[in-house]
Amino acid sequence: MKKLGFGFMRLPLLDKNDQHSFDTEQLIKMVDSFMEQGFTYFDTAYMYHQYESENILRKVLTERYPRECFVIATKLPTMFLEKEEDQVRIFDEQLQKCGVEYFDYYLLHCLDKDNYKNAQRFKSFEFISRKKAEGKIKNIGFSFHDTPELLDEILTEHPETEFVQLQINYLDWDDVCVQSRRCFEVARKHNKPVIVMEPVKCGALANVPDEALKLFKEKQPELSAASWAVRYAAGLDGVFMVLSGMSDFSQVADNTSYMCEFEPLSEDEHKTVEAAADIIRRSITIPCTACRYCVEGCPSNIAIPEYFAHYNASLKDDSFDNGEYKKFSCGSGKPSDCIGCENCQKHCPQHIEIISWLKRVSAAFEQ
Repeated sequence: MKKLGFGFMRLPLLDKNDQHSFDTEQLIKMVDSFMEQGFTYFDTAYMYHQYESENILRKVLTERYPRECFVIATKLPTMFLEKEEDQVRIFDEQLQKCGVEYFDYYLLHCLDKDNYKNAQRFKSFEFISRKKAEGKIKNIGFSFHDTPELLDEILTEHPETEFVQLQINYLDWDDVCVQSRRCFEVARKHNKPVIVMEPVKCGALANVPDEALKLFKEKQPELSAASWAVRYAAGLDGVFMVLSGMSDFSQVADNTSYMCEFEPLSEDEHKTVEAAADIIRRSITIPCTACRYCVEGCPSNIAIPEYFAHYNASLKDDSFDNGEYKKFSCGSGKPSDCIGCENCQKHCPQHIEIISWLKRVSAAFEQ
């Protein structure tokens, strides 16, 4: 397979405040272009787009192409399991929603300290192993958001794992919270192939400060900022797939243009990336990737990623637009509605102090 995967996590929408308002016409064009250029890997999950990602994948992909033409990965939501029987129900629902008889890659979703306890309690590794034996899964693995020590523990206890999905990008490589480098090294120590998620960190590495963009353009004038991030991840030893949550046709066109004939970064280009990373770190206030894991189960229904993105953008130009801010509260809660339950923080892969930041966002826009 070519190393670029299509992530069905941040799909094109007709209304950015409605996660179900898919721009189906554009999405079909994106899928067709992706397939026409020889890319076949599609990644989805039970909870993406408020539980509709798997359904739209069926409509734009599996109902339109022969099964042997594409590869599908989806995930068991370990964070939602309440009893062992939930796994059978969810898995059967996923097969139906995706419109397939088997999954090429199936992951236990978002393993961290708490979710791993769930997986142990409900024998989730045994469950996916049984499904593999039944021919319903071709390859089993898990996505991971925690410490390298926990990753080492899981891989030691579950050698049946065939691959690991990790958050890796040049900004998080040595980040003290994400610890991309150390997690990657643990996966390689166990000889596990790696799938990379968040290579562009939710667009943060696609829309870089002008100073960083200048560095990139001086080296490769024809390449986008995003290309440096994707190529960085794809060039790591043991990485066999890099996922990109593409949100419009231009992103598909850009990503496929340099990944059709993939070339890893040179030593000189790696130095350029390191210099750019220093510049970018100084420009990011809240390191939110808009994965939306924090939104699930929020008792106040706060659109946390949207508020954080608006806050970051407002800081850049020192313009706090209350009109745009108010749009996010239509049908959902405001940052000031946070009750401090910490449910969001438990599920944040970036380990952001969400409650504290919501207070700052509220202070900036609601005073």
